[in-house]
Amino acid sequence: MPEIGSMDPTRMPFLAAPIRNPLFLSAALSLFTAQFAKALISLLGSRARSFRDVMATLLWRTGGMPSSHSALAVSISTAAAFNSGPSSDLFALSVFFSLVVIRDALGVRRSAGVQAKALNTLGSRVGKRLHIAFKPVKEIHGHTLPQVIVGSLLGFFIALAVCTL
Repeated sequence: MPEIGSMDPTRMPFLAAPIRNPLFLSAALSLFTAQFAKALISLLGSRARSFRDVMATLLWRTGGMPSSHSALAVSISTAAAFNSGPSSDLFALSVFFSLVVIRDALGVRRSAGVQAKALNTLGSRVGKRLHIAFKPVKEIHGHTLPQVIVGSLLGFFIALAVCTL
């Protein structure tokens, strides 16, 4: 691979190349759109108390409607199918990657979040009763089935648009 500074000036700059790749573009747009929708829903639902809350949701927080994990994974699989074909190794790999990501978002992370919430409730009650300081564990927010479905549809349609338009 040529060094960044030694590239032919008539060629596309090295850092701009991914934007022309439909798989990369589909994934990035799906992730950003899902996170933007999540921040907007949080703002309109008055769950966001400040600009900082909205920005944290946009850039960092997990869980909520729609699932950005599902949108990202499904957009990669859809773009791989359009770009490389449904019989390609890349498509097969991306489908199984998507299944793992969706299963994790829907099952494992959601269960861990529910357990963490229960532990925090229990720890807080015991701490108050015994006059002991309790430090809550982080509550990871997974996704519900509707959040995963909406995220998956969002990822599919964004990849479809990127690959066909």
